[in-house]
Amino acid sequence: MKPIQVGILGIGTVGSGVFNVLQRNQEEIKRRAGRGIEVTMVSRRNIAEAQALVGDRAQVVADARTIIANPDIDIVVELIGGYTLAKELVLEAIAAGKHVVTANKALLAVHGTEIFAAAHAKGVMVAFEAAVAGGIPIIKALREGLTANSIQWVAGIINGTTNFILSEMRDKGLDFGVVLKEAQRLGYAEADPTFDIEGVDAAHKLTLMSAIAFGIPVQFDKAYIEGITQLGAQDIKYAEQLGYRIKLLGITKRTPTGIELRVHPSLVPAKRLIANVEGAMNAVMVQGDAVGTTLYYGKGAGSEPTASAVIADLVDIARLHTAEPAQRVPYLAFQHHAMSDLPVLPMGEVITSYYLRLRVADQAGVLATVTGLLASADISIDAVLQREADEVGGEGATQTDVIILTHDCLESRMNAALAQMQALPTVLAPITRIRKEELA
Repeated sequence: MKPIQVGILGIGTVGSGVFNVLQRNQEEIKRRAGRGIEVTMVSRRNIAEAQALVGDRAQVVADARTIIANPDIDIVVELIGGYTLAKELVLEAIAAGKHVVTANKALLAVHGTEIFAAAHAKGVMVAFEAAVAGGIPIIKALREGLTANSIQWVAGIINGTTNFILSEMRDKGLDFGVVLKEAQRLGYAEADPTFDIEGVDAAHKLTLMSAIAFGIPVQFDKAYIEGITQLGAQDIKYAEQLGYRIKLLGITKRTPTGIELRVHPSLVPAKRLIANVEGAMNAVMVQGDAVGTTLYYGKGAGSEPTASAVIADLVDIARLHTAEPAQRVPYLAFQHHAMSDLPVLPMGEVITSYYLRLRVADQAGVLATVTGLLASADISIDAVLQREADEVGGEGATQTDVIILTHDCLESRMNAALAQMQALPTVLAPITRIRKEELA
């Protein structure tokens, strides 16, 4: 069969990885796909930089629309990123009858419903394995491998930058700001790391996994997002003493009243495998009713790990592009007419347990007052740890840290109790609240 022809929009780190892996493993990939897959056109505004990456093995153009207009191109790979131009180009490629592969989680998390509807109407495929967790095939696992299961929850470390920072904070006892600068120096964090450290990148990815796991539309605007910027080294130390590690988790869960969709720091028992995922690595846990708990681990970013996922999508399309659209795997795992209308729950309706750290005056009756407020809010305490004054402020200190672990309760109840505790004159600093996830 004639090789399938691919055009890459935005040949950079990932695009060059796709090009090189396809060249290196060409025969192996052809044996799997049943036909050759060739990158014949690439775009980049700086043509000289693109030519340095691909040489004379592909045509280089400055305008991505030239690739979309080429009738010989079967698949368009979008690697430009962002929302605006990428959306325009993807919709134009679909309108031109091209299949699309993208690594753009932000685009699909925000505009996925529109893009998938356009692709369905045109009878073309949109594949996005590379949009979530880099080289880990979590999209395929959720969409195909776990088809028999009613998925109960998904929890993942899906941002390598934040996991690197938290790992370094734990290993070296350093505060967030110090480790962030080191992560930027080493290239793990961008010059503007906001999307990573504030949890937005993880929420984009979680939105896609949630849609596939539960057959709901992509609803990024309803995700609860909390980053790691407020975490202190002392919280990581105290968590360790209590048998936990702190990870930035993306969590989506099916409940009787709706779907939880939330990204925030979490205490995870140190004995869980996912708690021991260190550095810039990613890992995703999935709980299915038939299979139980499964764990997917690997590199969440990088040129060739992400290229691995892009090429897997190219192979899928090469195998299926001549099949009737009804015979292909649906974009979000469930048939388009059978999507669920289960609501995404506001954070106040989520039930979980908590770690609380209060900096309080070191005087009699403080702990009784705090625990009394929790009891009046019907919040049960699991454990209490108090650091002596000399461990917090040195000899003669008048402050101490009280650490409380709670049992499960409604978030709205916890919010009300926290407001009351924060108003106490003996509470001397903003209370630290971190949710606790047993993942069992």
